[in-house]
Amino acid sequence: MKKIKKLPLETKHKPTWCPGCPNFMILAGVKKAIEATGKKREDFAMVAGIGCHAKIFDYLNLPGLNSLHGRVPPVCLGLKIGNPNLKVLGFSGDGDAYAEGIEHTLHAARYNSNWTYIVHNNQTFSLTTGQPTPVTEKGFKDKTTPLGVNTEPFNPIKIMLAAGASFVARVFADVDSVAWVLKEAINHKGFSFVEILQPCIIFHKEMLEYKKNIYSLEESGHDKTNYVAAMRKAEEFDYNTINKIPVGIFYQTKKPIFEEQFPQIKKLGKDD
Repeated sequence: MKKIKKLPLETKHKPTWCPGCPNFMILAGVKKAIEATGKKREDFAMVAGIGCHAKIFDYLNLPGLNSLHGRVPPVCLGLKIGNPNLKVLGFSGDGDAYAEGIEHTLHAARYNSNWTYIVHNNQTFSLTTGQPTPVTEKGFKDKTTPLGVNTEPFNPIKIMLAAGASFVARVFADVDSVAWVLKEAINHKGFSFVEILQPCIIFHKEMLEYKKNIYSLEESGHDKTNYVAAMRKAEEFDYNTINKIPVGIFYQTKKPIFEEQFPQIKKLGKDD
């Protein structure tokens, strides 16, 4: 059998993100995580939505497809059903995942299919010049909300925990943090939710202050197997009050995955 040549993860396309955008660090971290798994690029598939995050589809040399706004999770589920041996990575922004796609995000956690969902969260619809999303803090002003946002942001970490996700994590957008948490998420058997705090340097510079307030869950001794403790940690940061921001793995547990509930799908799989 002809050996498959390992191809580089870079593409020929020049990134068009704003100079200094944390998306560059996310891209580098994703590449580092994939390489750390020791698998071939052909073992992976990717899906992206609509937004600044979705440009990663052009810059990461993996098979996959660019999906519709908010529809990344069902496409990822379809890929897993079609080939349960693929390591599927889904990329969304906070508008993509929490506004148009919130119903799909919730059910992805509930189904516990074996894929990884990566949400680039800058708390704005930055591709369309900075409108607020469901996680934008109260008081934020832009051209569409000149009087300021007056609705409460919701807490994605708490929502994912409540919806049944078996792996829930959050990191700030630096290369090593992204690489570490994504390697853990990819190796987890079940639905892995990873939120990356990714300041928009054009439309939401306030998020740059977040880095001064983050602390590591792992270094603080947090028990990632404790659901109640995970919920308590999730409540420490609500987007309105920037006090302390826990980052790392909030929760990880073992539970049956979606693909294993169907004999006709399970028999297609192989031991990882």
